[in-house]
Amino acid sequence: MAFVTLSVLEGLERGRVYRNLQPPITIGREEVNDVQLNDERISRLHAKLQEDHGNIIFTDLNSTNGSRVNGHPVQLHVMRPGDHLQLGRCTLLFGSAEEISDRARSLGITVNELMPISRTFTRPDVSPPASAPGFFAEAGRTDHLPASMFCGECPPLPENLTPIQRTRLADLLLYASETLMQIVLTSAETNPSEATVTVDWARFQNLLRLQKDIAGWIRTTCNPNSEDSDL
Repeated sequence: MAFVTLSVLEGLERGRVYRNLQPPITIGREEVNDVQLNDERISRLHAKLQEDHGNIIFTDLNSTNGSRVNGHPVQLHVMRPGDHLQLGRCTLLFGSAEEISDRARSLGITVNELMPISRTFTRPDVSPPASAPGFFAEAGRTDHLPASMFCGECPPLPENLTPIQRTRLADLLLYASETLMQIVLTSAETNPSEATVTVDWARFQNLLRLQKDIAGWIRTTCNPNSEDSDL
């Protein structure tokens, strides 16, 4: 039996730590929830955590304002120590200090690298305007991105699939791999000193279509009974 630790980082309950919670765990605005968060942007019954084969699965219960993990919108997600769960104005840290340290150690990174909610990158090709605010770097514009969902840790493939499920999954992965390989093979390095690569416009459109397709697969997987489901 897995036990869950949740620490409230942001919100009215900031500083509170829920230890040794036993799944299933409900999270929401009402008192009946195992974790009650007083925020009008959080639904009365917003989400739940449940155990499956030793994993803790997060499920958004069709909340009004949705849920995010490490800044990314999710409906289903296998939680990992160090994940930031964002509901309304509240941010919850998943995992105990020991679990987070163990995961960071297994990945060969520091705890700080594992847990940041947002990261920045600088675009050296973009010159900051004269009126640029303070968050622009001298070398170019600095943009803020959500933290990685996985920190380089590849999620495991699903197990115990039926033959047709394995075949469909293989076909989807091959489709994505073929699209990406076409982009790689037709791209060209244009300026080695600036480490830039040019991608053919048609191939770039294929990449955007793949991104749209993947978004659809995620939606269909999380909502198999929805009207626009393809599965």
